[in-house]
Amino acid sequence: MHKNVVVIGTQWGDEGKGKIVDWLTDHAQGVVRFQGGHNAGHTLVIGQGAAQKEYKLNLVPSGVVREDIVCYIGNGVVLDVGHLLEEIASLEKDGIQVRHRLKVSPGCPLILDCHVRLDKAREAARGVDKKIGTTGKGIGPTYEDKVARRALRVYDLFYPERFAEKLKEVFDYHNFVLTNFLGAEPADYEAQLALSMQQAESLRPMVADISAELYAANKAGHNLLFEGAQGTLLDVDHGTYPYVTSSNCVSGQASAGSGVGPNALHYVLGITKAYTTRVGGGPFPSELDIETEDCPGHQMSTKGREIGTVTKRKRRCGWFDAAALRRSARINGLTGLCITKLDVLDGIPELDICTGYELDGKIVDMLPVGADDVARCKPIYETMPGWSESTFGVSQWEALPANARAYLKRLEVLCEVPVAIVSTGPERDETIVIHHPFGS
Repeated sequence: MHKNVVVIGTQWGDEGKGKIVDWLTDHAQGVVRFQGGHNAGHTLVIGQGAAQKEYKLNLVPSGVVREDIVCYIGNGVVLDVGHLLEEIASLEKDGIQVRHRLKVSPGCPLILDCHVRLDKAREAARGVDKKIGTTGKGIGPTYEDKVARRALRVYDLFYPERFAEKLKEVFDYHNFVLTNFLGAEPADYEAQLALSMQQAESLRPMVADISAELYAANKAGHNLLFEGAQGTLLDVDHGTYPYVTSSNCVSGQASAGSGVGPNALHYVLGITKAYTTRVGGGPFPSELDIETEDCPGHQMSTKGREIGTVTKRKRRCGWFDAAALRRSARINGLTGLCITKLDVLDGIPELDICTGYELDGKIVDMLPVGADDVARCKPIYETMPGWSESTFGVSQWEALPANARAYLKRLEVLCEVPVAIVSTGPERDETIVIHHPFGS
């Protein structure tokens, strides 16, 4: 019997989903992106030594580096066509053929120049203290247009007269806001129209009805992997609002964002670091100092190479937050956990785990809803002994230090989800499998 697996980030993104998706595609025939845009950053490390190659992907699903994997971009993704074509060209330069096995939904809303300008101008207008930490790539304004029912979608590109008319309306609307309200330069309608018409012909051969394609793949008995971007705590509904992304990052969006029924999703794998990180603004109860040497946070930052793939900003680092994971587990209906970057904790004498918070004089055991309450949370910790041995590259559970195994087992109990996989390095074989998501 075939199986479909959803891979979800359970923290504030950057959990190491790219490597795990690539690793899991060994058992899949297709990989599906179902939300977000090119604000996602998935890094894959393939090969060893001089032959090692690093791929940084934003829109193209992480399974692309494996031959014969079909890659799908679902309707829940907002699409910057220019960026997609650049990404394809970069992969082709490395000898990876993409176009014949990449399928793009005609329902994807298009990211336009006016959206990018709005995103940047709004963030600048907020001032330093109130910045959301957006990537400035036009993601939020495009989702706004989708909900307001004025977005242009991929299929509009192939009806030039209709596209030009709708584009004019959208640009007139947004340029009024840009110039009169935000004091910014307007977007160039004629330039966007010419560029979009040029891009349409390159994109046309890859456009397909993703819902129908996935139905056919399911019927043929293919295993499918649904790849989430960002993380649950950045979800527009369930995250630390307003310090969130503009889409739903949870497992349920795999259905809505690709056009398959929930009964086609068989296993939900939650990816989580062995500690916690966050990029950009917003509350972070278990945050540590990352600048002072000899502090655990500094080790997490430096040894973990915690720099944003897209933003190039230093990620904030902190202790593992089991209370936050507990909320993620329930929202996503997690079947199993994949713990990544365990080796980053090697050599830290004692490890704290946030098990709950004190909020307004009360003890709470789960991350509150909304940023205001989260900002007032004081973490409650329990301490476990660390380990001095290296866990880097370990591929067998029994080969892990006893204290590392105890730490993972404690996370399992606190999060109420079994640990299925442990990632001990960036390469495919640096992985411990306790239960394979595609297994029986």
